[in-house]
Amino acid sequence: MPCSREELEGRERHWLAPYAQLSADTRGREHPEPPPEWRTHYQRDRDRIVHSRAFRRLEYKTQVFLNGTGDHLRTRLTHTMEVAAIARNIARALRLNEDLAEAIALAHDLGHSPFGHSGEAVLNRLMRRHGGFEHNRHSLRLVEQLEQKYPGFPGLNLSWEVREGLAKHRTSYDQPGRKAGFPARQSSLEAQIANLADEIAYYSHDLDDGLEAALLSEKKLAREVRVWRQAARQVQREHGVLADECRRYFTIRCLIDDQVHDVVEHTEARLRKAGPKSADEVRLQRRALVGYSARRRELNLELRDYLYRNLYYSAEVHDPNARAGRMLEQLFRHCLAHPEDMGEQARKRIPLDGLPRAVCDYLAGMTDRYAMQEHQRLIGGGA
Repeated sequence: MPCSREELEGRERHWLAPYAQLSADTRGREHPEPPPEWRTHYQRDRDRIVHSRAFRRLEYKTQVFLNGTGDHLRTRLTHTMEVAAIARNIARALRLNEDLAEAIALAHDLGHSPFGHSGEAVLNRLMRRHGGFEHNRHSLRLVEQLEQKYPGFPGLNLSWEVREGLAKHRTSYDQPGRKAGFPARQSSLEAQIANLADEIAYYSHDLDDGLEAALLSEKKLAREVRVWRQAARQVQREHGVLADECRRYFTIRCLIDDQVHDVVEHTEARLRKAGPKSADEVRLQRRALVGYSARRRELNLELRDYLYRNLYYSAEVHDPNARAGRMLEQLFRHCLAHPEDMGEQARKRIPLDGLPRAVCDYLAGMTDRYAMQEHQRLIGGGA
């Protein structure tokens, strides 16, 4: 006998904590659909995200280094997969809904523009008089309106809980405002986990990429960054002398593992103190319940500041991203003057959303390499 949705929901009720977001308790979808037969609602959401065009485009979008800079450097897609893996691990440890945490994590960067945060800053500046641009809001816009896969409705028609996680995705990088339709002070614990998993992934893996690109050095990190020094000493103490690649990889692994342990233990303590009896009681809390200890937060801020000074603002990272941002601005102004040069779907949205928003949506959906190709075709020359 195949395993039915009802059986899967029964397993959740038996296994998950009382404050977990159960699939059977979803607030549903904006457009009613028959429930899935052999999947939970959040498993259906996860699959819709993975099969979307926006998800596939993440393979060719910048994480830190422009796409194509190096074969081993992360893209938005590899970053997203790493966030999803960390989110599942934390959710499992806390007896929360792994499928919901994973779905939110997989969708959290769907709305990122080409050229990373440089591209986002350019689009936000150009759209200042038209509502601005922020990639978390655009992720929600993609899954609610812009993806065109189903005959009965626009977007992916994801569950309310996944969309809530996108509307309230918040890290030290991302500080979106409130979104209509999601009035509660907090989001589900699963959404809060996706937030922390995002931070853990980019703190650690941007560090790894900086070392891979030889913009950072282990010796300098050991002198100036306590989390690196602690992890490096642990690796040396437990494993002795290792080959360079293995030592660096395992140090990053230990750094991630320490952060995950800190989040699980500190969150469990917060949950015992707050005593929520349901997922909706979690949403009424005055502050998020998923988080680091004060000590870990202090160490992570130290690492973040180090990465800004030595990686993100380095000439090797900043200058190519700045040039790419100028290309994106030139494309924006060209498409405003010549909307006929945009794709058909983008042109169809002009009467609905106005020309500036249609142009912004069109450019935000581009991959790095497609934006470069279109810049060469329509404008030519360098930025």
